Amino acid sequence: MTSKLILPHLYPIVDASCFDDDHALLQFAEDLLAAGVTLVQYRNKQGSARQMLSHARELRRIAGNRARLIMNDRADLCLAADFHGVHVGQDDLPPEAVRRIVGNGLWVGVSTHNPEQLREVESTDADYVAIGPVFVTGSKANPDPVVGLEGVRAARSMTRKPLVAIGGITRANARSVIEAGADSVAVISDVVREPRRAVMEFELLLR
Repeated sequence: MTSKLILPHLYPIVDASCFDDDHALLQFAEDLLAAGVTLVQYRNKQGSARQMLSHARELRRIAGNRARLIMNDRADLCLAADFHGVHVGQDDLPPEAVRRIVGNGLWVGVSTHNPEQLREVESTDADYVAIGPVFVTGSKANPDPVVGLEGVRAARSMTRKPLVAIGGITRANARSVIEAGADSVAVISDVVREPRRAVMEFELLLR
């Protein structure tokens, strides 16, 4: 496990399903980076491994030293693309197995959706834990039950790890999520349109 992380308040996710082509995806990522984002997750639930690796390598190239890049689900592609960490869900490899693949120098994050899952992750050497969906979200076909701000508060009381909140988070509700105990908010849809402006407004709200 790496030393305890200090996560930025804003954790945007580049979700391939939001874009019509590779150029739009990469331009979006460049806009995030130009706006000063320092932590970005790449997520592609439908693409082939070849497509994912191609995207990831391009993201790594344009990011340079400006931001840390996290691969969703795939520890193998995290290594192949020289990303800085991997984020896994409840149906992916357990964090101990991920750690054996990526080693001690990279970040490992894990999604949780209820107290039982959070307790399990707390006993591992995962670097951070995510809780959600906090609000209703359209980013998953079959989302888990909404946990609400109460779920964020409960998660905060149960873990000493950095806490990321995800699911339906927008500029309208992000401040309340941070106040409920999250260290960081993961955002997809509310940064897709006008990403530079969205990042600026999120940063002002979350100071």
